Order: sequence, then C-alpha cells, then structure tokens
Amino acid sequence: MEENAVEPEAELRGRILRSIGELLPRVLKKELTAIPENACLFDDLGLTSAGTLELILELEEALDIQVDVEDIGEDDLASVAALADFVAGHVVAED
Repeated sequence: MEENAVEPEAELRGRILRSIGELLPRVLKKELTAIPENACLFDDLGLTSAGTLELILELEEALDIQVDVEDIGEDDLASVAALADFVAGHVVAED
C-alpha cells in the first residue's frame, strides 16, 4: 500500500465525527454540550434540510474533502454516526 494512499476510513470517520461535533453548534446556532453518535440529527438536535446542506459543505471545507451526496438518503441522516459513515464512504478522490 502506498504511503500517500487515501486516508483509512476509520481514521477519516473519527475526524468527521470530531468535525461534526465542532460544526453543529455553529450550523444550529445554539450551544450543544455532548453530542452522542446516536443522536438523531433532526429529532434530537433540530437540524433542518437546509442545515444538513450547510453542515456537509462546512465538513468539506473543514476537512478539505469533496463528498458525493448524490446517493444520500434519509437513513444516512438518521444520526450523527450515520452521517459520519456516509461521508467517510463517499469522499471523492481529487485528481
């Protein structure tokens, strides 16, 4: 395996989770203490569809990645963990 290979998905997922925790309060415009991985983005945290787009764009910028959101579904937005899994699995390799 090359040294410059794509970041391992588990490591990337950890970075995504940390970034979600840092970005959600700004996107939601409210203070959040601990954000559990199983927290429902919409029901528990109050994220909206517009907020979802903003969060994904903020994640792309913060982590310097591109995410292919064409196949994102409702299940991918069910929780913080589900979103982190989706993003980690749909990073577009830059040329």
